[in-house]
Amino acid sequence: MTSIGNGKTVIVGMSGGVDSSVCAALLKEQGYNVIGMFMKNWEEQDENGNCKASLEFEDVIKVCEKLDIPYYSVDFVKEYRDNVFANFLEEYEQGYTPNPDILCNREIKFKVFFNKAMELGADYLATGHYCQTKKIDGQSRLIKGLDNNKDQTYFLYTIKSDVLDKVLFPVGNIEKPQVREIAKKYDLITHDKKDSTGICFIGERNFKNFLSNYIQIKEGDFELLDGTKVGRHSGSAFYTIGQRKGLGLGGPGEPWFVVGKDTQRNVVLVERGEKHGALYADYLTATELSWVDKDFVPSVGQRVKAKIRYRQKDQACTITEVADDFVKVEFDEPQRAIAQRQSIVFYTQMNGEEVCLGGGMIKEAGPSYFEQNKELP
Repeated sequence: MTSIGNGKTVIVGMSGGVDSSVCAALLKEQGYNVIGMFMKNWEEQDENGNCKASLEFEDVIKVCEKLDIPYYSVDFVKEYRDNVFANFLEEYEQGYTPNPDILCNREIKFKVFFNKAMELGADYLATGHYCQTKKIDGQSRLIKGLDNNKDQTYFLYTIKSDVLDKVLFPVGNIEKPQVREIAKKYDLITHDKKDSTGICFIGERNFKNFLSNYIQIKEGDFELLDGTKVGRHSGSAFYTIGQRKGLGLGGPGEPWFVVGKDTQRNVVLVERGEKHGALYADYLTATELSWVDKDFVPSVGQRVKAKIRYRQKDQACTITEVADDFVKVEFDEPQRAIAQRQSIVFYTQMNGEEVCLGGGMIKEAGPSYFEQNKELP
């Protein structure tokens, strides 16, 4: 019987985590010629003089030796700094809360890393992302992962259909607990390793201390919408719309929430109450659009689903305007904490599959319920 892989060469992007480890194991089991490749994208030593990238690569080596596959390391430190980290800092300086994972996937994993894999003669690049790709109507489509809690299509909406033709996501149709079981079955050192969090390739750290090494942080005022000063903040870059924790504001009454920013004055706007009208709007506009299939773009009047942050449930909405690099989206229900420069990602049903169409960067929210003096439904 012919194996699925049929001896084709696949380069697996290996991070030193359990998902990419299992990705390599499954592809070898399926008959592919598997090569592990580790990306070094950040250079920095911890307080003990250890480089996190070197420690992760040690785990990659152990996994690859256990699976009996070759492994290599590539250095994209300059590309990451120039194309991801510089943008990340610029967005923070302007008072936005950027999402480096999306930019990292677009500029590093599925651009320079993908191109490197193709240059080296691979038939496919594979990663441990929780998503799937299938041919529908003759085009490769980006499909949600089977595990709803882990689906990562939100971070991958900038991938193009022609790249998807040569990408494999082996864990996309598996749930996370099963992934760990597979790693255990293969006796991989990463089977119980904690999932990585924090900034893409930089990891967890004291964020305020880290950011202050790179940009000037200025203290300023917390203000109510009527201009009343209610406290001091430690730098507007550290706060995002809808944030409750870490404000350091107390007193009797409902909890405080960030409802806006005035970056010109370095002011963070706050009000009490999770249901404050300033947090809610019915529509938004977005630019910097990226569609997986340029010939399959939503049209005016089309009903789709969308999410404006990773952990949000899909929201029903209607496309009311669309142009080359502009889209206006009206939601069935008021949306809370629409944040400028975060991504909105669109989904539709095709052949019974949840297909990611693409997305864009939120330009602005429509007028809030507070501005319109409207009650929330």
